[in-house]
Amino acid sequence: MDLISLLAEEKIKQAEANGEFRNLSGAGKPLELEDLSGVPEDMRMSYKILKNAGYIPPEIQLQKEIISMRDLLRTCTDDRERAAYRKSISEKEIQYEALLEKLRKQAPAAFRQYQEQVEHKLT
Repeated sequence: MDLISLLAEEKIKQAEANGEFRNLSGAGKPLELEDLSGVPEDMRMSYKILKNAGYIPPEIQLQKEIISMRDLLRTCTDDRERAAYRKSISEKEIQYEALLEKLRKQAPAAFRQYQEQVEHKLT
């Protein structure tokens, strides 16, 4: 163990002995671990940074919009509005498929795995 690790370990032990870890928010609750198994290992850190910054990949954003519009369509009673929602949904689905095709060409094997995980999380 290097010097920095030893110092950090000592500080943690002191804080624990002083009771500084008692009554922390989330104490006794399970950790919420993220499943990054579908993200290539060399991209996980950048993925996590983007996620923490609130960035949503375009394909996920489109899927959310499509799901939201489908929900609106189910509750809509006006025929004109229903037609407008159907048209918007079709346009978004075309955009989504075009984006997926572009991603497939860039990284075919990794993309299939990523696509399956995205679809699994959204359904």
